[in-house]
Amino acid sequence: MASAEIVAERRAGEIGPRGDHILAKRTALLTNCIPPYLLPTIQRLAASVECLRVFLSTPMETNRPWEPAWDGVDVKVQKTITTTHRRAYKQGFTMEFYRHFPYDTLPLLLKYRPDVIVSAQLGFRTMQSIAYRFLHPASRLVIWADLSEHTESEIGALRTITRRFLLSFADAVLVIGNSGSKYIERLGVPAKRIVTSPYAIDMSALMSIPLEKEPQVARRILYVGQLIERKGVEICLNALNRWARTHSSQSCEIWFVGDGPLRMDLEQIDVPANIRVTFFGNVPYDALPRYYSQCGILVLPCLADTWGLVVNEAMAAGLPVLGSHYSQAVQDLVQDGATGWIFCPDHPDELRNALDRALLTPVSVLASMREECRRRVATATPEYFAGQFLKAIRLALNLPN
Repeated sequence: MASAEIVAERRAGEIGPRGDHILAKRTALLTNCIPPYLLPTIQRLAASVECLRVFLSTPMETNRPWEPAWDGVDVKVQKTITTTHRRAYKQGFTMEFYRHFPYDTLPLLLKYRPDVIVSAQLGFRTMQSIAYRFLHPASRLVIWADLSEHTESEIGALRTITRRFLLSFADAVLVIGNSGSKYIERLGVPAKRIVTSPYAIDMSALMSIPLEKEPQVARRILYVGQLIERKGVEICLNALNRWARTHSSQSCEIWFVGDGPLRMDLEQIDVPANIRVTFFGNVPYDALPRYYSQCGILVLPCLADTWGLVVNEAMAAGLPVLGSHYSQAVQDLVQDGATGWIFCPDHPDELRNALDRALLTPVSVLASMREECRRRVATATPEYFAGQFLKAIRLALNLPN
């Protein structure tokens, strides 16, 4: 819905996009940036509360290939110090990530005077949100925790203590998956104060992709994402090489959509004659359905991922998912043998077995899996995600849901 239509609807009847009355609360959402897949959810949340302002640490993080887009959303970009860190993980990969310190959070909140704050992650912005909560005791705090048990398994005792302290001030916690909920419970938050909701996207273009596929397309593998160590892409291609050498009478094909520092290394890997590898680089977000429509299986071999939205995208497009257990989206959305094949990428036998099962699945079974994928993910919409945000806000306010 266009922003002007949202405003007109609110003025006319004070009814939100889900048919509910607008929650008469001034709301602040604090996060790093707004990637394009999150915008529809934020737009629907904005239409469900009296007033929503989004405070961003940066217009867009520099490792993201997208232009900022905030249509219909009240956005304030904060004064922020950003540092870059590299961290080595026990699984053998290193990861570069950003830490944002939006140091004007408290002054901006004091000026805006929200009734409810939704603060992403357990860091500096949440500390300042707690300070505002002390200064305005009637206000409420929802912490939005994008994490899982696996991604947080190496954070250390000091950060764990800090997180327990921050969470003790939360009136509600919004997590993105069941593993995240278990992790937050272990830090002392009662289950009744936790709301679980998976990430969601606008799936209309993906849902319109025909489910019928030619046999060569039905087994074409697609990878979408950054070409970095954490995503397990080199492990995946090497495993596919080994599979192809032991199945010399079978041909296979993999498309890589995305870019990153590993691209050159991947392009130089010697592959057998029965594998065809194609690199497309970064593509615009709204062009992704074209690639999903020309492939039959999505692979997500990540070594760590808090969610993995490509799983939503693939299942909406009807692609079974050859997915890593270390993705929370795979854990929560994929049923092994019915909508995909689950493996641990750092266990070679599991990966080899999953590849074997996926690439030797009869075409007729793949057709049934495509239908089940689309059915399974149909409710993971921006409307539902925004509704869960609203549920967490109402929980923080002790209002009935």
